[in-house]
Amino acid sequence: MRLEIIEQAAMTAAQRELYDRIAGARGAVRGPFNLWLYSPELCDKVEALGKFVRFDSSIPPQLRDLAILVTARHWDSSYMWHSYSKRAAEGGVAEEVITAIAERREPVFARPQDQAVYDYATELLHKHKVGETTFRAAVAAIGKVTIVELTALIGNYSMVAMVLNAFEVDMPKDAKPLPA
Repeated sequence: MRLEIIEQAAMTAAQRELYDRIAGARGAVRGPFNLWLYSPELCDKVEALGKFVRFDSSIPPQLRDLAILVTARHWDSSYMWHSYSKRAAEGGVAEEVITAIAERREPVFARPQDQAVYDYATELLHKHKVGETTFRAAVAAIGKVTIVELTALIGNYSMVAMVLNAFEVDMPKDAKPLPA
């Protein structure tokens, strides 16, 4: 990792409060949170957004995990991929879909809402916008509130991937990098 992890004994009161809150809510302080703690105000805001899009939004867990995988693959974030591909499989995303995304192949989906979320996330990430047909299909599949929250989730996880990549956050020992 390009920046050292701030030792708990050296943390400011604000850093320590955030560290304790994150560890309590998430079980540990890992990945990008170790970096965001350098800026407690940023960490506080980012943690709140991340908590909302991951745990409290209207996005069904399987669709959330699918969008996170598309985002991780887009940014070539092996750390994020390692963390979320297991969760996605446990949450019902088919192994064939996970493998296809990892290998940059078009997955085959059983449910239309999965296809709509995949198309929406892929188009937004690759083209930086979403065409009318893709947009309308996504709204029809998951609704207006969820499409707004899905867009925020893709943006949030893009930021996470950028931090993981820019600061070369160490992969867990059992992790394998994404294929080239």
